[in-house]
Amino acid sequence: MASRAYWKGHLRLSLVTIGIELHSAIKSSANIPLHQIHKPSGKRIRYQKVAPGVGEVDTADIIKGYEVDKNEYVTLDDDELDAIKLESKRTIDLVQFVDHDEIDPRYFEKPYYVVPGEDDVAHEGFAVIREALRKAGKVGLGQMATRGKDQMCAVRPCGDGILLETLRYEKEVKDSDEVFSSIGKTKVDKEMLDLATELIGRKTSKFHPEKFKSHYLGALKDLIDEKRKKGKVTSATDDELEGQGSNVIDLMEALRKSVAKRGGPTRTHKAASTTRRKPAARKSAAKKAPAKRKAG
Repeated sequence: MASRAYWKGHLRLSLVTIGIELHSAIKSSANIPLHQIHKPSGKRIRYQKVAPGVGEVDTADIIKGYEVDKNEYVTLDDDELDAIKLESKRTIDLVQFVDHDEIDPRYFEKPYYVVPGEDDVAHEGFAVIREALRKAGKVGLGQMATRGKDQMCAVRPCGDGILLETLRYEKEVKDSDEVFSSIGKTKVDKEMLDLATELIGRKTSKFHPEKFKSHYLGALKDLIDEKRKKGKVTSATDDELEGQGSNVIDLMEALRKSVAKRGGPTRTHKAASTTRRKPAARKSAAKKAPAKRKAG
């Protein structure tokens, strides 16, 4: 089935404007949708729009509201919301260029494939912008309006096409200090750090996403197929989970065993064998007071 365009418009670099189409880079068919079913009747659950003390209401009587206090709202009707919607100019202006690694991964939202419009001029201009981005090693930044709202976006070369990724605005990203401030300051043991670094080095390789499979989706598909064929399912125990979490293993020993398992002792390991320290007592570690949160 041919991909259907999510958005059609123009991409502009200074005086160069070309027609483009955006296509989703995400396969919705990869997920397995599950619906809620009423078990006794086998009928699908449906939701009704109701208001307390009123019951079911007509869609025409529903408006939007912003809660300013408990059960108090500033109400907004469709006409008021339509009045502030941005008029879609159907044009993405590339106003700035940055290195890809300058953009914090937390800002990336959704990816889209960009293809040129149908005319020959669009194809030529598209190729020029794509190759210019590739040669410069830069990502173009701009904004686009969809469904009445503006979105920040980044574009970069992707094979024969261009990849556009919508970006979150700065106010949408939570400050990491709100979460990380509770982490205490811990002095890292050099020997353990060297062992962990060596393990990372040994397991470092090219990223091949096809090597990673969703075990849950596979099991869910098998479960559905089996029920379709037999009408019943035999539960199986997960042997891999048996016994996990029952043994407390010293971190240093676990690192040593991991390194040894993947290629024998290392220089760090040999040096450690003559000056090996006893594992720290867990009881004393448990009594250590947790780091205090910063005020505010």
